[in-house]
Amino acid sequence: MAITFDKALGIHEHALQARVKRAEVLANNLANADTPGYKARDVDFQAMMARAQESMSGFEMARTHAGHLDDGTGGGNGELMYRNPHQPSIDGNTVDSQQEQSRFMRNAMDYQASFQFLNAKFSGLNKALKGQ
Repeated sequence: MAITFDKALGIHEHALQARVKRAEVLANNLANADTPGYKARDVDFQAMMARAQESMSGFEMARTHAGHLDDGTGGGNGELMYRNPHQPSIDGNTVDSQQEQSRFMRNAMDYQASFQFLNAKFSGLNKALKGQ
C-alpha cells in the first residue's frame, strides 16, 4: 500500500500555507499603515482550514449546474476579508499599527508551531523509512 504526502502530513501542510498567506496580508497592512484610504484586510484562517479539510476528505462542494447557487467563497480568495476598525483615522485608513504588529507576531508563533508539527511528521516518516 502506497502512502502519499497528503495522508502522511495531514492538515499541517495546509495550516502552514495558510499562515504564510496571513503573514503576507498582515505585512501588506503594516506597509500601508500611512496610506490614505487603505482598508486593513485579514485572512479567515478557520475558513481556509475548513476548505482544506473538505478537500482532504473528498467531500468538497461542487457546482454541477449553472443554475446552482455559488458556495459564497467567490473563488480562491474567499478567505480574504476587510477588517472592521476599532477607531478609523480621519483619512479613511483602517490600519492600527500596534494591533497589526501584535497579529503578525502571533501569526509568526503559530507558523513556528505548524512548522514544528510538520517537522515531527517528517522525522517520523524518516524513522519509518530507516526502520527505526
